[in-house]
Amino acid sequence: MIRVLLVDDQPLLRSAFRALLDLEDDIEVVAEAGDGEEGLALAREHLPDVALIDIQMPVVDGIEATRRIAADPALARVHVVILTNYGLDEYVFNALQAGAAGFLVKDIVPEDLLHAVRVAARGDALLAPSITRKLINRYVTQSPTIGAAAGLEGLTSREREAVALVAQGLSNNQIADHMVISPLTAKTHVNRAMAKLRARDRAQLVVLAYESGLVAPRNR
Repeated sequence: MIRVLLVDDQPLLRSAFRALLDLEDDIEVVAEAGDGEEGLALAREHLPDVALIDIQMPVVDGIEATRRIAADPALARVHVVILTNYGLDEYVFNALQAGAAGFLVKDIVPEDLLHAVRVAARGDALLAPSITRKLINRYVTQSPTIGAAAGLEGLTSREREAVALVAQGLSNNQIADHMVISPLTAKTHVNRAMAKLRARDRAQLVVLAYESGLVAPRNR
């Protein structure tokens, strides 16, 4: 059962999402909150698999709530998905930097919402290759970040290669084909890189890969 926490200051939207999610046999909405501070308290109480969090809320906004969840070892298994009205913007990238697994636009079709919750619960990033390219080209600086670059020193050459392929939006199966290894070995490389870099999920690997200079953004 995938346990979901809804955090949004719009009661009607929360009700709509709950009604849709509760229809699924493998998904359960365990709590709702109207602001980030309440959401944090409920996350600690219920330990959901996925937290759907609005990016703009009173008291504590979605970015700060995401940052606090990512910093709390007790919430390490909580995967944050940011909800936004505006699509790809600077707030979304800031949320990914803070530790979000991905983002959804609030007018998402029901089938995509259900798919997104299941993907996030598995620990995969909600970033299609096309979105990844747009995001990185628009918001990641061309200059590598010293701290992020230093973190890559502990990776093996194969792990670095796997991280670079994750940053291009490839799945484990695609990484396996590219590196001529088994999907299980590809998954092992990715998981070990995540552990060494202390990345919560693949979305953070994408951010780290570009911030470190391992992968260079394309020119606009």
